[in-house]
Amino acid sequence: MQHSSNAEFDVGATPIEQLSKTTATSTLNKALSVLDQPLWDGTTQGAIAQCLNGQRNTVFFLNAHCANIRARHRTYAQALARADYVFPDGIGVEMAAKMCGDQVTTNLNGTDLVPELLQEAGRRGLSVFLFGARAGVAQAAADKLMVSCPGLRVAGILDGYAQSANNRQTVAHINASGADIVLVAKGVPLQELWIDQHRDQLEARLVIGVGALFDFVSGMVPRAPEPIRKARAEWLYRLCCEPKRMARRYLIGNATFLGRASVHAIKGLAAGTIEKRMLDVVLASACIVLLSPILCLIALAIRMDSRGPAVFSQTRVGEFGAEFKLFKFRTMHLDAETRRADILAMSDREGLCFKSRQDPRITRVGMFLRKWSLDEIPQILNVLKGDMSLVGPRPALPGEVEAYPEHALGRLLAKPGITGLWQVSGRADIGFDKMIDLDLAYIKARSIWLDLMLLALTFRAVLLRQGAY
Repeated sequence: MQHSSNAEFDVGATPIEQLSKTTATSTLNKALSVLDQPLWDGTTQGAIAQCLNGQRNTVFFLNAHCANIRARHRTYAQALARADYVFPDGIGVEMAAKMCGDQVTTNLNGTDLVPELLQEAGRRGLSVFLFGARAGVAQAAADKLMVSCPGLRVAGILDGYAQSANNRQTVAHINASGADIVLVAKGVPLQELWIDQHRDQLEARLVIGVGALFDFVSGMVPRAPEPIRKARAEWLYRLCCEPKRMARRYLIGNATFLGRASVHAIKGLAAGTIEKRMLDVVLASACIVLLSPILCLIALAIRMDSRGPAVFSQTRVGEFGAEFKLFKFRTMHLDAETRRADILAMSDREGLCFKSRQDPRITRVGMFLRKWSLDEIPQILNVLKGDMSLVGPRPALPGEVEAYPEHALGRLLAKPGITGLWQVSGRADIGFDKMIDLDLAYIKARSIWLDLMLLALTFRAVLLRQGAY
């Protein structure tokens, strides 16, 4: 299984985008896998470039249905393990990845990816062989592909039944065609098993298991309308079109897959992770209930003091570089972001993170809220959503992370928190380098007992108001 991607694919990507795609030398490298099956993660353009890199490549796809078969079919699982690339296909795989803290960059389903790949192959003057499906379907698909992929040469066609009864003759026929790319459409897991068994004899550079692609390309089976596809509900459309054939796969199968993925995610959690999440949910829920009258009064005061909403959201960088919307009580005037560049020189804090005691953008009520740390209370909602924890490194702005030195990226290895070592040790009076040291120390030593101690110390820090501005 190959995981690396050429540097050219990431040209123009920001450091935030690079966090989930870096090579093994990165502090934040995380291998993407679902149910212990490694997957290649990247953009559509990157996947196409990898497939057409001139090397001998075997490509399969993994969706929820494939994962269910893999769980009970050892030979199929071995075939997947021997493939050069296995691409993530479908919302189920994305959900399973998220359960383990991963994020799929792009849904690389074969029905969308392969036609784009063949368009690029046409521009390069490459040829393709279509093998599989019912008699006439592959020919109809080939006719459509020659129209939609200018320059693409169809080297040959074989259906998946009478024309391919003899495997040795089939392989010889494909090799005699001189095809650069072979698409095998025999359904999962037959196509993967066939490819795995005969790959050494096939001379084509690229061999892909494409499932029902020929049916879709030929128009024999209609695809869901574009809005349904964008809503990631194409599986529901297929279920409605073919309820008898698809009910077991999509109703029972999807539930089975998500159940298996949930169990796998729970088993893979680091020690204390479940307890930490339970602590977050219980305490955050209690705070919402107990503080609701105060929250209403604060919101009213903000609206009476200055124009604009009481709560605002801001993009921050969370665990493993994932961006999310952070909620805070508004403490500044509405034009604060546009004025930020003009007052950067007023920062009272060393390093990248801007903080000023005399920030002219802060409102009168905002000054009070900051002094008593009341502006942070809405982040309890972020804790309940799972974007943040009660205790952890403070979530940084994307612009700050882009300027991080390499060692500072280590603070993104934990879920950001409302409070932490930095908050109880002086907050804004502490420079950037010292803040990084504190965050890295917390990540190394984190435990439920440390979180409880830091929560207790947070009340003391709020009362002392040290570094609060």
